[in-house]
Order: sequence, then structure tokens, then C-alpha cells
Amino acid sequence: MKIQNTPLSRRGLLKLLGLTTASTIMANPLRGLMVLTGLATDATTPIQAFGASKPTAELFYTDTGKGKNMMLLHGWSCDSHDWSWQLPALESRYRVVAIDLRGHGRSEVMPSGNYMPDDYVADIETLIETRFSSEKFVLVGHSMGGQIAARLANKRPDLIEGVVSVDGSLGFSDKLASIFQKTVDDLQHGNPSDVISALLAGFYDKATDPALKRWHTRRLQGTPIYPVRESFAPLFLGPNQVGLGKQSKVFCKTIRTPFYHLCRDKEQAERMHTWFSHPKSKVDLWEGAGHWIMQDRKDDVNAAIITWVDAL
Repeated sequence: MKIQNTPLSRRGLLKLLGLTTASTIMANPLRGLMVLTGLATDATTPIQAFGASKPTAELFYTDTGKGKNMMLLHGWSCDSHDWSWQLPALESRYRVVAIDLRGHGRSEVMPSGNYMPDDYVADIETLIETRFSSEKFVLVGHSMGGQIAARLANKRPDLIEGVVSVDGSLGFSDKLASIFQKTVDDLQHGNPSDVISALLAGFYDKATDPALKRWHTRRLQGTPIYPVRESFAPLFLGPNQVGLGKQSKVFCKTIRTPFYHLCRDKEQAERMHTWFSHPKSKVDLWEGAGHWIMQDRKDDVNAAIITWVDAL
């Protein structure tokens, strides 16, 4: 198994609330860690990667297995450990690259203002082009990771063989806009740890293991504050959002690669089943599971992903 970070230079400065502080030398000498409102905060100055016009982040990822290329993208305030229930099954059949997105897990924490969907897309695009040149991937994304995967498939279909969206941030009713706006407002003015803990309470099914709920909450408390506060809003709000209503429909209809969307809401499944043009695309309703469908129904999800990917 390969465990890698993309080979980018880093500067030893930390920016927090407009102040510049020398980075503390810790177990990882490249990373300085401070704590704010119950969330770890670790921001570094932007860097230029592989000649990119915008800074891209140094990403932690594992590279394991042989066969068709597959890349796993986790959700907001999470990390690649979310796929622990899938890795043994998928790695036995495919080459699996499991990534921590910028600002999450063990990947680089960029400064405030660098957590738009296009920033996440640029990181993955750059990684594929530089570390896996001339190769195509099936992207498997959960929640925010599902929308990032869809955006990359829309932008660079030459890099993507297919997308599996596990309750991805797409196709939600525009009636939820006010709820999402309140979440964004609360994140800016309250303690993000408390805000998201309350939000997560509605994400679970009665079948969800209480230990998983506790893990999700505790992990959130160690996630840097910038990606937590800044990543959510552009998924669902603003002129470039593709998660809600008509804008999501228009966007999904532009995707030409095979697309498999798993969701928990019956009305959402009914809305979205005609949105994807490729004949191998499909939308499935999954009941008896919370937002982390792949953890609550791991064996069923593993089998569904393998069946669909093998048929591509």
C-alpha cells in the first residue's frame, strides 16, 4: 500500500484571524496547530503547484490494490476514514485511491477563502493529471464529495470513467434553501461544533450505530475551522450552486459520463431519475440508512457499487 502526499513545497507561516504567527514545530514540522471554538485551526499561506494558475493543496491519499482505477472522495467535515467499510471489498478488485480533501484529515489546510467547490475540483484534477497521468478514474463521492465528483466529471470527462454519488449534495428541493441559509448564518456567528452537531442529528436513521454518531461528532471537533465554515454555503447557495432545485437539475443534465446516485429521499429519487443522459446512469432509493449510507448498509452498498462499476 502506498501512502503519499502530493510533493508540493510549503511555507512555515500560519494565518489566523488576520494575524501572522510563526508555525510551531510539532510531530509534523510542516504544520502548525491552534484551537478555536472547539475546532482545530491550521492555515498556511497559498502555494503554487505544478504550474497551476491558482494554489492547489498538498493532499494525503492512500493508493492500494490493482485493477480499474477508483478514487474515493469523502464529505464535508469528514475524512477518508469514512470509507473504511468499503476499502477491503473495493481494494480486492480495483486500484483504490482514497483522498483527504483540502482542509480535512491529513491534507493541507489552506487559508480562509480557499474552500469553494472549484478549489476542491482543482486539487483532484491536478492530482490525476500529475500523479496518474493518462489514466481515468471512477469517482465515488459521499455528500460534498459526491458534488465535487460530479463537478469534475462535468469539467473533465476525459479523466472520469464514471461517478458513484452516495447521498451526494445534489438534487435537493429548493424548499431547503432557508434551512441551509440558517445553517450558514449559524456557522458564521456561533460555535461551528455545536451548529453541526445539531445538524447531524437529523442525518441518521434508527438503524445507525450510536458509536458512529459519536465518532462523527468528535471528528468534527478536530476539523479546521475554515473548511467547516466556508465549504457548506457554495454547495447550496449562490449563483454557482448545483445542489438545489432547478440549478441542480440543469447541471446534472450536462453530465455525460455514467452516473450512479444513491439517495435516501423518495421525492429526490423521483425527481432525479431522468436527469442523467448516459444509458448506464441510474438513481436508486436507499431506505433503512442515514446520510452515511455506506456505513449503515455497508455490505449492500459495496455490492451495489461493485455491480455497477463492473458493468461500465
